[in-house]
Amino acid sequence: MFIQTESTPNPATLKFLPGQTVLDTGTADFPTPDSGASSPLAQRIFAVDGVTGVFLGSDFVTVTKGEAVAWEHIKPAILGAIMEHFQSGAAALDGETPAPGGHAAHDGPDAAIVGQIKELLDTRVRPAVAQDGGDITFHGFDRGIVYLHMMGACAGCPSSTLTLKMGIENLLRHYIPEVVEVRPVAA
Repeated sequence: MFIQTESTPNPATLKFLPGQTVLDTGTADFPTPDSGASSPLAQRIFAVDGVTGVFLGSDFVTVTKGEAVAWEHIKPAILGAIMEHFQSGAAALDGETPAPGGHAAHDGPDAAIVGQIKELLDTRVRPAVAQDGGDITFHGFDRGIVYLHMMGACAGCPSSTLTLKMGIENLLRHYIPEVVEVRPVAA
């Protein structure tokens, strides 16, 4: 098994490509070791000292490290943990699988606008951020403000504010006049 690695815009994260399916649908974000309890894959990766976050995509794993540790010290152990997991035949997640959309539900008078927001996120934004090892999902819409949840390499990325303001906000405002601002939300 050969696992490729790619850098991401976030220097604290690396994207690992095992060359096979990680999740059949959706994504799974584990921003802390405790949150990874439902994922045998995340548990193996969190066992490596210095790992602070794990994000699973369709065909990639994004790993976030702490500031005090260098990639050259932990990357071999992470590669070993990923390889061990796939050779074991265990599922990436125990039990329930994530929702394919990953977006928060939204009912009410703004349902049509929210539908447009989710459509633009799914077709224009999420494929681009997946290339960088992350994901962005809809969290809410209130009085023209769109709230988005950033995961994987996008969470804590130095360029995430620029991505939100210059990229996503401009895109949404262009297609949906009711959108006035885009803001990130914490998990």
